[in-house]
Amino acid sequence: MVAGPVGMTWGWLLPSLCILTVGASMAEMGSAMPTSGGLYWWTYKFSPKSIRKPLSFLAGYSNTLGLIGGLCSIDYGFASIILSCANIGSNGTFIPSKFHTYGVFVGCVISHGIAGSLATKYISKLQTFCIVANMVVIVITCIGLPLYKGTENLNSGTFVFGELDNLTEWPKGWTFISAWLSAIWTIGAFDSCVHMAEEATNAAIAVPFGILSSISMCGFLGFVLLTIVAATMNTDIAATLSTTTGQPLAQVYYDVMGRNWALGIMAVLGVLQWFMGLSILIAGSRQVWAFSRDDALPFSTLLKVVNYKLGVPIRAIWFMVIISIIIGLLTIIDSAATLALFSLAAASNSLAWLLPIFARSFFNVDTFEPGPFYMGSFVSRAVGIFASFYLMFVIFVLTMMPSEGPNPTPQNMNYTCVINGFIWVGCMVYYFLFARKWFDGPKQTFDEIDTIEGNDPNGSHAVEYLPEKE
Repeated sequence: MVAGPVGMTWGWLLPSLCILTVGASMAEMGSAMPTSGGLYWWTYKFSPKSIRKPLSFLAGYSNTLGLIGGLCSIDYGFASIILSCANIGSNGTFIPSKFHTYGVFVGCVISHGIAGSLATKYISKLQTFCIVANMVVIVITCIGLPLYKGTENLNSGTFVFGELDNLTEWPKGWTFISAWLSAIWTIGAFDSCVHMAEEATNAAIAVPFGILSSISMCGFLGFVLLTIVAATMNTDIAATLSTTTGQPLAQVYYDVMGRNWALGIMAVLGVLQWFMGLSILIAGSRQVWAFSRDDALPFSTLLKVVNYKLGVPIRAIWFMVIISIIIGLLTIIDSAATLALFSLAAASNSLAWLLPIFARSFFNVDTFEPGPFYMGSFVSRAVGIFASFYLMFVIFVLTMMPSEGPNPTPQNMNYTCVINGFIWVGCMVYYFLFARKWFDGPKQTFDEIDTIEGNDPNGSHAVEYLPEKE
C-alpha cells in the first residue's frame, strides 16, 4: 500500500506477468525432468562441468533457505491475522505485543509439523478443503465489499488505477517498483509442485500444469481482489496502514462491512493462511529430504530417512520446524528484522530459480530434451533469458534495498543483504573447505532416474523408501 492504489493494482499485475516467464521456464524443466530436488538437479545438469558442483550446492542451499524463510513469513502472517482478530474482538482494547506474535507463531509451526507428519492421502484431503475455502472467501470479498460500500460510494477508476502515492522517502517511481514485492512474495510458492514431483501421478504433465496454473490463477485473482479493495478502501492510505489491528486488510473489512464481518472473514483467512504454511512445510521437507539424499546437508544420514508406514520424511519435516522456530526469533528484535523474513524467502528462492534457468538458457542449450510441455526452441530460450535478467533484478536490487528510503537507520534497515549474504558466502566456504570432498552433485544422473526411481512412461514416480529405525 505504500505506493497507493497504483501499487496495489498495476504493482501486482506487472510482476505477475514477469513471474509467469519464470514459471514457464521451470515448467519445461519440470516436465522433462520431474524430481523432488529439481532446482539443484537442473542446475547440475545444465551448468559447465567445471562449476556444476558448487552451483548445484548453492542452488540447493538457497532453495532450502527460501522455503524455510517462506514458512517463517507465512506463519508470522498467520500469527498477525489471529491477533488482529483478538484486537477486533476486544474492540481495540487488546494490543498484541511482539512476544504474543512470536508465541502464536511457534504454536503454528509446531501444529504444521504435526499435520505434516500425517500420511500423504490425509494431507491431500486437507489441501482440497483449503482450495474450496479460498474460493468462498474470494466470492465473499468480491460481492461483499462493493455491496456494503454501495456503488455510489466506490472510489473512482482514476483513483484505483491512476493514484500513485508515496509513503516512503524514495522517489515515486522506485516506490511503485518496491510495491512489486507483495506479488513476488505471494506468488513465490509456485515451485512447491516441483518438490512433490516424486509423489505425483503423471508428474511430467502434473508439475508444469501445477506451476503455470498456480501463477496464472494467483496473478489474476489477486489483481481482481486488490482492484476491489482499492475501490472500496478509505482513501487515507496512511490511516489504513497505521491500524491498531496490525492488519491493513482487516481495517478495510472493518471500515466497509463492520466488526462482525471483519472478524469472521479474518478468522477464515487465518485458517487459509495456516493451510498455506502447511503446504510450504510439506514442499520444504521434500527439498530437505532430496538434498540430504545427496549428502549435501549436515546430518544428511538422519534427514534422508523416510517413514515406511506413512510414506513421509518425518525427520526432514521436524528439521524444518526447529530451524523455522529459531529463525523466527528475528521477529522479537524489531520490525526491520521481521520484514527480512519476507525478503529472505523472495531473495533465496529467486536465486534458486535463477541458477537452472540461466544455465539452461546460456550453457548447453542443445542438450535439453523436452518433455510434454515445451514452448519451442526460440520462444523457450527468449523466455528463459528474460526470466534470468528479471530474477537478477529481484535478487540483487529489489529485495536488498531499504524499504523506507535511501538513508536507512538501524531500525529500518533491510537486513536481507546481511542474512542472505552470510548464508550464500557461508555455503560456498563450507563447500570449498569441506563439502567438496564428499558432495559430487546429485547421486544419479538424469538418464538413470528412469531405472533407479522407477519412472513409468507417463512420468509418475515410484520412490524407494528407507525404513525408519525404531
